[in-house]
Amino acid sequence: MSSKVRIQVNSRYLNKIILGDAIEIFPNIEDSSIDLVLTDPPYFLDKMDNSWDNKKVASTKYHHVIKSLPAGMKFEREQGKNFYQWYYKVSLQILRILKPGGFFFSFSSPRLYHRMVSAIDDAGFLIRDCFIWLYTQNQPKAMSLNHFIDRLSENEEYKVRLKQQLSGWKTPQIKSCFEPIVLAQKEPEGTFLENFRKYEVGLLNTNIRIGKDMFPSNVISTNPINEVVDKCFLISKPDKKEKGVFNAHKTVKPLNLCEYIIRLTTYSNNAVILDPFCGSGTTLVAAKKMGRKFIGIDINEEYIEIANLRIEKVDSEAHKQNVI
Repeated sequence: MSSKVRIQVNSRYLNKIILGDAIEIFPNIEDSSIDLVLTDPPYFLDKMDNSWDNKKVASTKYHHVIKSLPAGMKFEREQGKNFYQWYYKVSLQILRILKPGGFFFSFSSPRLYHRMVSAIDDAGFLIRDCFIWLYTQNQPKAMSLNHFIDRLSENEEYKVRLKQQLSGWKTPQIKSCFEPIVLAQKEPEGTFLENFRKYEVGLLNTNIRIGKDMFPSNVISTNPINEVVDKCFLISKPDKKEKGVFNAHKTVKPLNLCEYIIRLTTYSNNAVILDPFCGSGTTLVAAKKMGRKFIGIDINEEYIEIANLRIEKVDSEAHKQNVI
C-alpha cells in the first residue's frame, strides 16, 4: 500500500496510560492519528435496588468524577441531557483525532443509549450499527416500597395490608441483561478502497469468527445461554485470573470482547487504539496482547494503577514465554 499515510502520535502518550480528564488531554493528540477508539464512558446507573445504601451510593471512590452526571437513588431526568452535552464535546474531539474511516465503539447503558448515539451522530460521525452485548447474569434493579410504607403516619395494621397489596410491585427498573455498543465511523476519504490504501482503516475483517466459527455478528454473549445462542454469539467472559485479584473495578469488560472488536477493525500492528475512559484497562490489555499500540486515559488514579499492573502482567507473561 504505497499510498498510505502514517501520522505519528506524540511519544509521551503512546503505549502509556495518562491520569487526567480526557477533555483536557484530547487537544494534545494529533489530528487523524488514531485508528480505533474503544471505550466505556462514565454513565451512572441509578442503583435503585433493595440493597441501596446512601453512603455507598454517595461515595465516588470507584466512580469517574463527572459532576454533571448524578449518581444515586434518585431518577434524574436531566441526566440524559447533561450526558448528551458532555459526550457531544467528547465526540467532536474523537472525530478530530480519528483517521478518516476510523471506527468509534462506545458502550452504553440501555437507558442512555439514545442520548449517546445522538451526541456521536450530531458530532459528525456515521452511525454504522449497534452491537448488543447479551448476558443473563445480572442483579435486579427494582426496589421494594416497604421502607417507604414504614414511614407512613398510619397504623401498623394498615401498613401490613398495604405491604401485602403491593407485594412484588417495585420501582420501574427491570433486570438489565444487555449493553448496547454503538459502531460509529469517521467519514472515509473517497471510496472505501481509496481510504483503506491511504490509512489502513475503514473496513471490517470478516475472517474473524464468533461462537463456533460463525460470521462476525453484532450480537455478543459472554456466558453460556443455550446451544443455538452459544453457537452464534458466545465469547468467554473474564475470570478472576484475567481481571487480576487486585482489580477493584466494578464493570470489567471481557478481554475477548475487546479483542474481537480490535481484530474486526484494525489491520496492522501500527494501529493505535485509544480508550479515553480506560478504567481498569481491558481495552489496553487487549491491544497490548495483540501487538497493537495504545493510549489510555482515566481520571481515577486507582484505576490507572490497576491498568498499569495489568499491562505489566502482559509484559511479564510475554517475557516468560520468550525465555522458555
